[in-house]
Formats: sequence, C-alpha cells, structure tokens
Amino acid sequence: MKGIGKFIKRFFIMQESGVLILTVLFIIIVATRNKVFLSQANILNVLRASGFTLITTIGMTLVLIAGGLDLSVGSVLCLGGVTCAMALEAGLPVFLCILIGIVTGALVGIFNAIVVVKIGIPPLMVTLGTQYVARGFCIGLTKGVPIFPLPQAFQNIEQQNMIWKIPNIVIIALVLSVIAFVAMKYTSFGRNVYAVGGNAEAARISGVNINKVYYSVYIIIGALAGLTGVLMASRLGSGQATAGTGYELTVIAAAVIGGTSTFGGIGSVAGSVLGALFMQIMGNSLTVMKIDVYWQNVAIGMILLLAVIMDQYRRTTLLRSGV
Repeated sequence: MKGIGKFIKRFFIMQESGVLILTVLFIIIVATRNKVFLSQANILNVLRASGFTLITTIGMTLVLIAGGLDLSVGSVLCLGGVTCAMALEAGLPVFLCILIGIVTGALVGIFNAIVVVKIGIPPLMVTLGTQYVARGFCIGLTKGVPIFPLPQAFQNIEQQNMIWKIPNIVIIALVLSVIAFVAMKYTSFGRNVYAVGGNAEAARISGVNINKVYYSVYIIIGALAGLTGVLMASRLGSGQATAGTGYELTVIAAAVIGGTSTFGGIGSVAGSVLGALFMQIMGNSLTVMKIDVYWQNVAIGMILLLAVIMDQYRRTTLLRSGV
C-alpha cells in the first residue's frame, strides 16, 4: 500500500499529470456519448492531426522554456509549404524541394533571432511582424491561387503509410519528439535552454552563451514549422496561401496545456506530446458531437486561458514556498 501511495504522490507531482488526467477523462466522456469517436478511422484521423500539431509544438516548447515566444509559426508553416510547392512545380528533385521548405522556415527563425538578440525588440512584437510578412509572401507568391498538382512521389510522403496503417506524419512526429526529449533531458543544450529561461542573467554569469541558445531555439522552431508546411502540402497535394491560419494559437495552447510555462524555465517535451494530443482530441470530439467550428475556437481559447492561469498560480505558489 505504501508503494501505491508513493506512486500516486509522484504521479500528481509530475508536470504532465494534469493534461494526462484531462485527456483520459475527455476520451471517456466523449466515447460514452458517441461510439464513432473510438472507431479506427477516427483514431487515425486524430493521430494524424496530432502529428501535424506536435512537430511545431516541439519547437514552441523549446522557445517558451528559453523565455521566448513565436507568433509567426502559422505563416512560416505556410511559407515552407509554398516554397516547397513552387520548387516542385519548377521540376526540382523532391528531396531538394523538401529541403528548400525546411531551410525557408529556418531562415525566418534566424531573422527572428537576429532582431530579438541584436536589436533587443521583444519576441512578441518581432514574431507578430514576421507573421504578417511571411503570410504576405505566401499570398504574393501564389497570387492566392493553390499550387497544384504536385508530383505523386511527393504526395506519397504523407498520404501513404510506412508501418501498417499508422500515418507517416505520426512516425515523423514521434521520432522528432524522442530526439527533442533526449536533447532536453540529457545534453548540455537542454540544460542551457532551461537555465536561460529560468534566469538569463544567472545563466550568463555561469558561462552560458545566451545568444547562442536564442538562435538555436528560433532556428529549430522555424525549421520545424517549415517541415510541417512541407508535410501539409504533401497531405493536401498542393501549396496553399491559407495553410496554417491560426496555427500559432493551437501550438502555443498545446505547449502550455502540456505544462510549459509562459514565463520560461519550465516545461517538457513529454507534456507537449500530451498537449498536442489533447488539442486534437478536443477538436475532433467537438466535431463528432456536431458542435459548430466557431464554438470550437471559443473552447480552445478558454482552455488556453485556463492553462495560463494555472501556470501563473503554480509559479506564484513556488515563489511563496521559496522553491
């Protein structure tokens, strides 16, 4: 009995326990009201959507832990997909086109980092501006018209499955999650990211290259957003100027709901995996229950607000306890 009690206590101390309990309860409630929710086809749809969300959420988690923010990810996602589609339309090899989409996202990340680090403008304003610039490029390059058809070999990347019926996007997202988990937990890079987000000045005195950390996390989130855009273009079979609209809200919500603090220094990749899964389960379940999509946005906004309030409460509690 003591062992069980100790396990339960340790479980509730975990950052991820809240979102895990919330996800399980949500699944049970919705499944009892609509049996379609647990059908194989619907489960695969949820996993596929979660994969798209998770890839960029990994990057957002790193940025938030480091004390930053990136509101441009939706537009960068779009730009990565559009540049990849344009390269494919020009007849370039598929691998090179994918690389172009990822590098495009990474370049936006570099730009964000330069303005934040060198000029000292807050990330909120920098990435808000980049959001509009990147979206403007998407609309200007495409004239608002989808780029299609794209080569079947490119479409097969996301539309076909490598392992059984598991969507490729899920496998890619999980592999990236494992890499990020190991990097954040067992490498000096991860320790430096946590240190900078917890107390940047203390990290600087300890010899951490703060600027290098900021460059790294913004390049990573830019590259991951670009990769997501490429995979989305593969899924849709076209490059679209409207792709990723409002995506930044979903990604930030997934990271924060997963336990990542908006104040920096706290968070985990494991929590973000659960957060991304919860966001898609919630959206999918509301659709299954025939709740209007506009009310779904209200639900997402309210849950994000609740997560931020809980984050503030947890932070205040820790400060009062002297932890």
